[in-house]
Amino acid sequence: MNPIAESLNRELQAAAEPIFDMLSDVGKKLFFPKGILTQGAEAKEKAYHMNATVGIATDALGIMHLPSVMECIGSLAPEKSITYAPSYGLPELRQIWQQSLMQKNPSLDGKTISLPVVSSGITHGISVFADLWLDPEDSVILPDPMWGNYSMIFSVRKGAGIRTYPIFSGDMRYNVKAFEAAVKEEAATRSKIVVVLNFPHNPSGYTPSREEAERTAEILIEAAASGTNVVAALDDSYFGLFYEEETLKESMFALLTGSHPRLLAVKLDGATKENFVWGLRVGFITYGCTVDGDSAAVCDILEKKTAGCVRGSISNASHLSQSIVLASMKNGAFASEKAEKFEVMRRRAQRVRQVLADPRYQSAWEVYPFNSGYFMCLRPRGVDAEQLRVHLLEKYGIGLIAIGNRDLRVAFSCLEEDQIPELFETVYKGVQELSGSE
Repeated sequence: MNPIAESLNRELQAAAEPIFDMLSDVGKKLFFPKGILTQGAEAKEKAYHMNATVGIATDALGIMHLPSVMECIGSLAPEKSITYAPSYGLPELRQIWQQSLMQKNPSLDGKTISLPVVSSGITHGISVFADLWLDPEDSVILPDPMWGNYSMIFSVRKGAGIRTYPIFSGDMRYNVKAFEAAVKEEAATRSKIVVVLNFPHNPSGYTPSREEAERTAEILIEAAASGTNVVAALDDSYFGLFYEEETLKESMFALLTGSHPRLLAVKLDGATKENFVWGLRVGFITYGCTVDGDSAAVCDILEKKTAGCVRGSISNASHLSQSIVLASMKNGAFASEKAEKFEVMRRRAQRVRQVLADPRYQSAWEVYPFNSGYFMCLRPRGVDAEQLRVHLLEKYGIGLIAIGNRDLRVAFSCLEEDQIPELFETVYKGVQELSGSE
């Protein structure tokens, strides 16, 4: 094992042994390298005559570039757009995102969290999380239905098992009891459990109420108190898009951080959906933990291992994308712009709810609870969801996502309000046609 990794492990084990024990074999081996990076940083500070350390090209004007490229970029200078960014991410962006987390999550007040490490989108962040905290013998507790890419990341790439629980009960309520049963059963046979909580939930578009969220957090805290190490990942991809009064308005990361020494909370979020910049691929990985001593020191160790994982996979996230996100968040119009887009999304969700209230539709499908995010789901009655999807696509030119043969996901995020009634009326017609009930 690399001496730097050994040193980090000794420090982490001394400060927070349960968190050290939670690390995967890869996580224990990870470190942030010195070598070229350290020498380059020293040269940047002290090499006043000539600096021949950095793997970029320069000329008399500074950063070598193609004018045709810079024409597309616009006002951002080459050193803020086409050069490498640190593997940790741009320092100012990490700081401003951390500040935003504290503002958006009041329950974090007085708690210590890490500086976010920048990933290339939230999917990459989830993959980095898996590298650090998952071994093949581990099992991840996930809801059913779930985002399909979890299987690719956790099961196919990492070889871990997946334990699911039905996210809704038979009466279509958030299924806290099923979650509790899954946690207790896994904790009974494992020294470490890994849980992913994804709210707003993809594909259903549901976020728990505060009461439901607090009970969910209590279940994990109780597992930690019983002696089980708990790694709780909060996939907050659609954070902030909460449309109902009773819906929890902050991340469960805030409820779990600082709750127990055997519970590590990992927030996986990003500008991707929150700031409506999907293709810029700017995500963040943030840690919240409880230790007897200096929690900031523990966070620093986790940041180093996480940045080392980024360094060892993609080197660094796009400098250009990070600079754009940073400039936008510093813009005085940022808050009002986000509020305007939120209102558009809220109205679309409200319109979906109004349309689905038509009693005619009760015979055609069952509606999953939804109150947030981009999506809602239907369970068609008496017809196969995949057959219905294909039928709607081929006969009416309407595209939906089938989740197996049971559910249909509707992304109202990309529907205009006036399209919503027509869409559901056509789905209703498709169900009738396939079931022979016209």
